[in-house]
Amino acid sequence: MGTIRLAIAGVGNCASSLLQGIEYYRNARSQNTAGLVHPTIGEYRIGDIVPVAALDVDRRKVGRPLHEAVFAPPNCTKVFYPNLPDYGVTVQMGPVLDGVAAHMRDYPEEQAFRVAEVEPCDVAKVLRDSRAEVLVCYMPVGAEEAVRHYARACLEAGVAMVNCVPVFIASHPEWADEFRRRRLPVVGDDIKSQFGATIIHRALARLMCDRGVRLERTYQLNTGGNTDFLNMLEQSRLRSKRISKTESVQSQLDTPLPPYNIHIGPSDYVPWQKDNKVCFLRMEYLGFGDIPMNLELRLSVEDSPNSGGMAVDAIRCAKLALDRGIGGPLAEVSAVTMKHPPQQLRDSLARELLDRWIAGKD
Repeated sequence: MGTIRLAIAGVGNCASSLLQGIEYYRNARSQNTAGLVHPTIGEYRIGDIVPVAALDVDRRKVGRPLHEAVFAPPNCTKVFYPNLPDYGVTVQMGPVLDGVAAHMRDYPEEQAFRVAEVEPCDVAKVLRDSRAEVLVCYMPVGAEEAVRHYARACLEAGVAMVNCVPVFIASHPEWADEFRRRRLPVVGDDIKSQFGATIIHRALARLMCDRGVRLERTYQLNTGGNTDFLNMLEQSRLRSKRISKTESVQSQLDTPLPPYNIHIGPSDYVPWQKDNKVCFLRMEYLGFGDIPMNLELRLSVEDSPNSGGMAVDAIRCAKLALDRGIGGPLAEVSAVTMKHPPQQLRDSLARELLDRWIAGKD
């Protein structure tokens, strides 16, 4: 079926892990390698994803070859496949808009963004000229204007979108209608890690309901040292992120908790953690006889690779939808791969529906 021509908006840690993962699995000697939900989707393997365009705003990335830029500061994720091929792609200057929080300037260069003094490109033209088929959006949390700018460029250029950011596009009725009208697939919103804090919190919440105990209150506190956590020190940028993560867990409960009794969101930025994310989870519940009990969990993951397993599925499903002439939000794909999909489903049902969709049975 050929290749999937990918454009990348935001050449940060997630983009680095994505490209490393594509090459890692392309060159894997065995198909039994860990980390894959779907080795193939349709006839597309992970190695069929080929980057054809990339955009960023950092001066250490703009103007550099993509295979070098993904390892430039402030990127700090684990390097598990260092020898990326030369894709023939140069990182172009994207629009800054609200993509860089003001407090970034107060932190050392190796930790924070530094905006290039270059005129931004015409994103829609870049997408057309590169003949991109799918754009994956890795803008920082809180970049509402920037994400919408890339969504409009996708609509103008006729490109499918995978929105990994908690800015509501696929789950927003007006944006959803526009992608549907133009017969362009969109997957979103806010990438759900393969086995991370949100999916575990959801699974435990659902399990409590299924086992007849009543969740009374819960928190999820996360720390990390990448630019995502640094960016989220600015509380004004967190509104959509908190909504996304909280609704994702609430959706698994038979009766949602009052807002006072549920707190989910970033806690603090710890620079030396780099791309390591640590989650502290507490769930207080009532068991038989209304006896109070509690669960505490500590989870440590490498944040960006943990999202890569979902991103490669979302990208391939977006291309499969293009092949099939399907436009608008991909409900089944989004329910599996995203925290804030157009429709929240139980995870077991979402996976079953996605597999049926991939097989073309619906």
